[in-house]
Amino acid sequence: MPSASAEALARRVVEAVPDGELAVIDGLAFGAMPALAEAHAQRLRWVALVHHPLSLETGLEAAMRLALFESERRALATARGVIVTSPSTARALAAFDVPASRIAVVEPGTEPAPLAAGSGSGGLSLLCVATVTPRKGHGLLIEALSALRDRHWTLHCAGSLTMDPACASAFIEAIERHRLAERIVLHGEQDEAGLRALYAGADAFVLPSFHEGYGMALAEALAHGLPVISTSAGAIPDTVPADAGVLVPPGDGLALRTALQRVIDDADWRAQLSEGARAARQRLPTWADSAARFATALRRFQGATDT
Repeated sequence: MPSASAEALARRVVEAVPDGELAVIDGLAFGAMPALAEAHAQRLRWVALVHHPLSLETGLEAAMRLALFESERRALATARGVIVTSPSTARALAAFDVPASRIAVVEPGTEPAPLAAGSGSGGLSLLCVATVTPRKGHGLLIEALSALRDRHWTLHCAGSLTMDPACASAFIEAIERHRLAERIVLHGEQDEAGLRALYAGADAFVLPSFHEGYGMALAEALAHGLPVISTSAGAIPDTVPADAGVLVPPGDGLALRTALQRVIDDADWRAQLSEGARAARQRLPTWADSAARFATALRRFQGATDT
């Protein structure tokens, strides 16, 4: 929902782009400003980078969901090409009337990472890396862990607590209500060094998202050889192979609790998942791979005829 000043700045930036240029614009902006896309559709050759459709965000009221769907559908109709971050997102764009011939899938890359050393002796260290918003399922995670307080574990949460203040406040209240403040560490936003330290000290990764257009944190967890507990929502099954993690139905608190209980209790099973994660990390694209695929997609769209 861009402000008037943000829209004015976007207009000035776009107007300064020379005629005929192939212009890549992130879907978070492109889908929210269809009038701007339409105004320059004959002058510029738009390429949209779509992580996941705006209307698939969790927690939207029906009217807002419909408005975002129509807004993004209008904008995407002006794009010469669309680059998406997963096959799942490519499939989702069929509902927006984007033909498969105008879509290229380019999965994000990962940096080479050392294998996680784990927490060592003592309780299991669980790691969740995600901005605290409704889509990431933090509240569901607290409910699941509250039933496992008799186990020895600590949950480390890295991610913004200010992006959605209401959601963050509800998350903190749930932690206090379940008397888990001594078991859950809120690290807030972290830089690269801080994240690497958290991954290094983790024994397992958990992210009960309701939707992911790719799931960068999940790929990073695999890159560190961590077993994953997540959901079958969106692109997550494309990212996390069956031998590297357990994917439960999104929103299923009982299934999440059961998976967490087993990963905490069953060291042999956890080790098997770790082996699967280590194998999966060998197949993850590097950023050089992703950049090359992105460039190939742009060359393809550059040569495409207007439709």
